[in-house]
Amino acid sequence: MIKRRHFAALAAGALAMPLALAQERNTRILVGFPPGGSADVVARLLADRMRVSLAQNVIVDNKPGAAGRLALSELKRSVPDGSTLIFSPSGAMVIHPWLYANLGYDTAKDFTPISLVSTFDFAVTAGPGAPAGDLKTVLAWMKANPSKANYATSGAGTVPHFAGLLLSQAAGVPMTHVAYRGGAPAAQDLIGGQVPLMVDTAVETIEHHRAGKVRILAVTGAQRSKALPDVPTLKESGIDITADAFFGLYGPPGMPPELVQRIDRAVADALRAPEIQERIYNLGLVPAHAGPAELAAVQAAHLKRWEAPIKASGFKAE
Repeated sequence: MIKRRHFAALAAGALAMPLALAQERNTRILVGFPPGGSADVVARLLADRMRVSLAQNVIVDNKPGAAGRLALSELKRSVPDGSTLIFSPSGAMVIHPWLYANLGYDTAKDFTPISLVSTFDFAVTAGPGAPAGDLKTVLAWMKANPSKANYATSGAGTVPHFAGLLLSQAAGVPMTHVAYRGGAPAAQDLIGGQVPLMVDTAVETIEHHRAGKVRILAVTGAQRSKALPDVPTLKESGIDITADAFFGLYGPPGMPPELVQRIDRAVADALRAPEIQERIYNLGLVPAHAGPAELAAVQAAHLKRWEAPIKASGFKAE
């Protein structure tokens, strides 16, 4: 016969099991691009700090393909219990709806906004396949050598893709877009001389720029980057365009508000850490926490902003 004190101990252990299991549960943060790119780097910084705030494992799970669409499709099918989230650049949320008639999801309705994490612009970077000189020199060379006038990005249908297209149109230099499955492989081909120019986040090329392997010729923001104070903007280089974007953390549809708030607080705690802020700034990004409502509003504003340029570009998604 089980003694009363043994029974009480067993009962207490049984009650504690769900809590223990909850603490051991992993939270996956999907990233729709390969390791080493900007989304992956920042997601891992975030996950390391969120693990402490949430008191559970937080892992980054790379699901590259279709410029983030494969990862978003998986997120939509996920259980809304906080075990699966996505760290997404804004292109997947604000560019794709204008390109694809059958995305399989509605970016404004089929995901739960949680946190705005960072804002950023893009770097226009020349590799060893381009001539020495400033942006005007490289663009003049491209115009004189149309077969070599290529620019790389992290994928078709991304904001860098259309930033490069706007640059091409504003400069009057026909340029061919070369889409990669992420920023890291694009940067490797830039360094190797396979493509002369790259348009993407500074994360992809800033360390190579500092090492002298490539040259960041301009940034696409309205102001110079804090991490690249000596690099001019496109407007300062005589190209009258700007392009910026953001990173956001999202969940599946139907997440409970209290769970969203808990995860958002963990993101806010992470971004308040001075060492995280410094690392994000050094990557050429700007830490910019805001909650679910603000993220939804920023997403809606960027969606509206990109409608006219994309329609005017004449680009047709496959």
